[in-house]
Amino acid sequence: MFTRCCFFGFALIAVGASGEKNPPISTMDPMDIVGKSKEDASLPKATMTKIIKEMLPPDVRVARDAQDLLIECCVEFINLVSSESNEVCNREDKRTIAPEHVFRALQDLGFGEYIAEVYAAYEQHKFETMDTQRSGKWNSSGAEMTEEEAAAAQQRMFAEARARMNNGNSAVSQPEDG
Repeated sequence: MFTRCCFFGFALIAVGASGEKNPPISTMDPMDIVGKSKEDASLPKATMTKIIKEMLPPDVRVARDAQDLLIECCVEFINLVSSESNEVCNREDKRTIAPEHVFRALQDLGFGEYIAEVYAAYEQHKFETMDTQRSGKWNSSGAEMTEEEAAAAQQRMFAEARARMNNGNSAVSQPEDG
């Protein structure tokens, strides 16, 4: 559960957007954290509840107060690791927090025993994200279309659109390109 909550939280962290060196989180205005005050910063309750339920035996129930407390603990943990990651990043004169900074922060905070598990979750996320990017609507095979293939596909789509329009009792008819 630690890895899933931890990685889910890290995925929500916005870093390096301004291009400036990251200011230490401890010196930031609380409203700078994802546009919300610290009290408003949270994780999606439905997702967290699902994660909590998946980690427990089916006959165990968790009170709503206990769920809220777990979510608050996760948020605090993410803030702690984010702050330490930011400090590691600043020490290396980098502008963007990288996964290596998070791994180093976990080590520095005494959570070194979880690094292998967090790294595995990170690699799985990278693989799943890469898979999604490759299987786009226009290019599911991974191979690029030639210019001729693209022109032919465009003409076929135009013809299909004309046919749909004409079958829809449209009074306007388009001339054929030829």
